[in-house]
Amino acid sequence: MLQISIQEITTARDILEQKLLAKRNDKGVWDGRLSSSALSTAVSLFALHTYNSEKNADFIRQGLQWLSANINDDGGFGDSIKSASNLSTTLLCWSALSIVKEDAEYQQLIHKVEACLIKRLGSLEAEHISKSILHHYKTDRTFSVPILAMCALAGRLGEDGWNYVPPLPFQLAVFPDRLFKFLKLSVVSYALPALIAIGLVKQHNDPPKNPLIIQLNKWIIPKVLRILSEKQAPNGGFLEASPLTAFVLMSMVGAGHGKHQLCSKAESFLRASIREDGSWPIDTSLSTWVTTLSINALGEDSLAKLDADYKTRVYTCLHKQQHRKIHPFTKSKPGGWAWIDLEGGVPDGDDTSGALLAIHTLSKHISVDLQGVSLGIKWLIDNQNSDGGFPTFCKGWGKLPFDASCADITAHAIRAFLCWKETMSPALAKKMDASIRKAIAYLKKEQSSEGSWLPLWFGNEKEANHQNPVYGTSLVLIALMEAYKVGFLKQYNYIKRGIDFLKIAQNPDGGWGANRHVTSSIEETSLALRALVLNRFDESTNEGTIFLVQKIMEHKDRDLPAEPIGLYFASLWYYEELYPLTFACATINLIKEMQQLATKTQPSV
Repeated sequence: MLQISIQEITTARDILEQKLLAKRNDKGVWDGRLSSSALSTAVSLFALHTYNSEKNADFIRQGLQWLSANINDDGGFGDSIKSASNLSTTLLCWSALSIVKEDAEYQQLIHKVEACLIKRLGSLEAEHISKSILHHYKTDRTFSVPILAMCALAGRLGEDGWNYVPPLPFQLAVFPDRLFKFLKLSVVSYALPALIAIGLVKQHNDPPKNPLIIQLNKWIIPKVLRILSEKQAPNGGFLEASPLTAFVLMSMVGAGHGKHQLCSKAESFLRASIREDGSWPIDTSLSTWVTTLSINALGEDSLAKLDADYKTRVYTCLHKQQHRKIHPFTKSKPGGWAWIDLEGGVPDGDDTSGALLAIHTLSKHISVDLQGVSLGIKWLIDNQNSDGGFPTFCKGWGKLPFDASCADITAHAIRAFLCWKETMSPALAKKMDASIRKAIAYLKKEQSSEGSWLPLWFGNEKEANHQNPVYGTSLVLIALMEAYKVGFLKQYNYIKRGIDFLKIAQNPDGGWGANRHVTSSIEETSLALRALVLNRFDESTNEGTIFLVQKIMEHKDRDLPAEPIGLYFASLWYYEELYPLTFACATINLIKEMQQLATKTQPSV
């Protein structure tokens, strides 16, 4: 039994649920709030300056002032205001500051940034910058080439700066999407807009010498521009991401295509994305994702008390967000959900699983459309890779991050299948069975020698390798224990090894960070505790629960502190204000449920 009373758990639960319900928007769902990003702010204001500096003067000024106010003590910039300085973001901010390199107001700031870069690089020579960035990202050009391209556009690499920017094979964008897995692209699938735009600006500023390539480009450029336009959302953004949209805009202008209609649309998106403080987040929001997290975090008794019309309204919002057409960005089949309900969202495995789980939670209280559920399940099954794992966006697109299978999304899909399997037709249930077994086999192969699993979408800057085995292991264990419970997993040793890893990774304060000896956070503690409680109550869960409840009570009158453990595209760190709240709420509700069950089943004296 826990060494903490049901009343204390109930009080903590009530605090969390009141906070969570208070975060709803006027539609009754959740928007959350992503952390502002120095990287996103730098590239967005620079793109607006490149496109039309006079028209966008106010936005540029606000962005520069935000950067000036949020520089780290060492003269560098991190991805979020809670993040340590890193070379990539600092270089991009330095490039953005080229706009005001002659402005006396910014001289001290620029000198501070340059001193930080010199300390890291040894010098500000173009060769040093290029070698350092390319070495850091290795064969993956998804982010290294955009960074160097912006440095070149800003004049930070000198007169022959484009010599230090590797070419991107933008010509390959004309191939059908289904062939990408054979092309071995140096960028991940979601970055195709950057592949095209930055490939164009490179060849414009460093033209090819081969006459055959020159003639090929004359024929192919109109085609890739058409493809680029097709991948742009009606609101002007690419994937609702300001950095990606900004890289495309600055590159199109730098390639001599500034009058193309997609540029004015991209400008409109960036202008609409700036925050009141002059900053830009890395993405508009994760509204669908945090809504499904919130619904799944609420306890059954709390959901039962909510008005039926309200629950129907939330379900209707989720139902409407299901994509019913082939998506223009990824050519994804109908049936999936994106992380956001806006035009730039793209269906993905994690959000589809999250939506299916949330709709199942709501289905206990209201009627739901089982055809839509069935379509979502089929979408997931069709997206499963041949190795048994699930990727983020598209099956078989490649082996770079975000295209390859990953443990966290695979675990999420297993849970979505398990909760709906008994409700589906026998034919679909049979397919779900086969998919679950392949997914479990994949997870068995992915378990490390120490018993852990690594996630794709989360990491931790404080961990030696910037990874988060506690997060990944917790999610996988939750799925495997659910599968074990209903007979899909005959051996418990994989689960036991994962549990042992989490216990070893627990900190002396009772909480968990990303790994052993990493500072405890509410997010990581909540997930680890949730996985361990599903196994049994013991000393580890006692200490973890005490740590979590204490943190909740310390912040009962203010927001729970969020940590930058979110890992966005190309290793961009972020924090989301709803993560600690939803993670903790789901865990405390589970503990309360398990504690009450244990009390009921105790023999009477």
